[in-house]
Amino acid sequence: MFPDIVGYEDSVTPTLERALLAGHDVIMLGERGQAKSKLMRYLVDLLDEAVPIVEGSELNDHPYHPVSAMARKLVDDLGDEAPVAWVGRDQRYSEKLATPDTAVADLIGDVDPIRVAEGRYLGDEMTIHFGLVPRTNRGIVAINELPDLPERIQVSLLNILEERDIQIRGYKIRLPLDIMLVASANPEDYTHRGRIITPLKDRFATQVRTHYPYRIDDEIAIMDQEARLARADDVELRIPQHLKEVVAEFSAQLRSSSQVNQRSGVSVRFSIGALETLAASAMRRAVLRGEPLAVPRAVDFYAVIPAAIGRIEFDMLEEGREVQVLERALRRALLEVWHHRLGGEDTSALTTAFDEGLIAETSEEMSSGDFVGQFEGAAEAGFFIERLVGRLDLHDSVAERASALEFALEGLHLTKQLNKELTESPGRWRFQSDL
Repeated sequence: MFPDIVGYEDSVTPTLERALLAGHDVIMLGERGQAKSKLMRYLVDLLDEAVPIVEGSELNDHPYHPVSAMARKLVDDLGDEAPVAWVGRDQRYSEKLATPDTAVADLIGDVDPIRVAEGRYLGDEMTIHFGLVPRTNRGIVAINELPDLPERIQVSLLNILEERDIQIRGYKIRLPLDIMLVASANPEDYTHRGRIITPLKDRFATQVRTHYPYRIDDEIAIMDQEARLARADDVELRIPQHLKEVVAEFSAQLRSSSQVNQRSGVSVRFSIGALETLAASAMRRAVLRGEPLAVPRAVDFYAVIPAAIGRIEFDMLEEGREVQVLERALRRALLEVWHHRLGGEDTSALTTAFDEGLIAETSEEMSSGDFVGQFEGAAEAGFFIERLVGRLDLHDSVAERASALEFALEGLHLTKQLNKELTESPGRWRFQSDL
């Protein structure tokens, strides 16, 4: 049913399918970046491709069962000769972002002063200008961020959800609407901007609770699907799988951090943005150095932190410590993937070369050839790099050799087998033996 939704197959999707079969109105609860809006928009595909309406009717009136005064009059006057039009599924889906300035007139309707000025009586139903909800009759109405809707406006939805009718300024009309109402909201303990009133909450027959990906592979699949990666003429971009794993693990580490506000969550958009920044850093280096292949390296991860820090809400930190929290989570992510990918690998050839005096430097702008070239004098290190490329399932290009090698060095530093320090040049790091 939802081909682009990843990781909900055994949790969210079955609940939503049962709600649809039961004919329930649905409220989706979850933190930001959990595909709530995307799920709502997929429901459009379940509607008939096209349905007949009384031509010109505001409420998508069924020709056999018109509900608006205009359509009823037309059918009464013309009978089977009443004109019929067809509307597609996209025209039967309406989405409203709840904002504090939303009025009852926007959702339900109000008296149209222009129609009154044209000579109609105030008691005439034809003077009503209908709002978003009745205009989506025989369709789906989606309201994003429902708690942001003022409580007095939420009250106007009570009759729609229970009795399926509307009331406008005391008019004695009853419109038996045929709609499905779907709303999204953050959990109440997160949003402080408003709340869903209890009677309205009670009228949503099914609650669907969304979640962040449970598995690293699911997060990577979402990143691959949604990320818009950097492009440049005559430069190919390749992102090794183990670096995607680091991005996904980085988000997972933040979601379990006691210093990150877990009520606001760490959105999957954070992972997507981090992957895009990682790719952009590699592409920038390739363009600057005239390389035909752009492959991210471990050093590129440190470009992610300043670009993404605004997406995270922290819990009561001293000013300036936010970067430290992100760097610590990134180091844990790198180490976790390093153990998973290279755990048990014999790295003695590399550590011996450093013990014998090898010093290597790296930076975001250092070309792959220059980085790998620092190891040309160490024959054993060269054999290790070849084995490393195979272990990480990479091609034997200079850019991928550089990426694999720097990932190995980063792991050796994090396992306290190598020293890593900033040089006098900003953004340039030095690896050397800790002897």
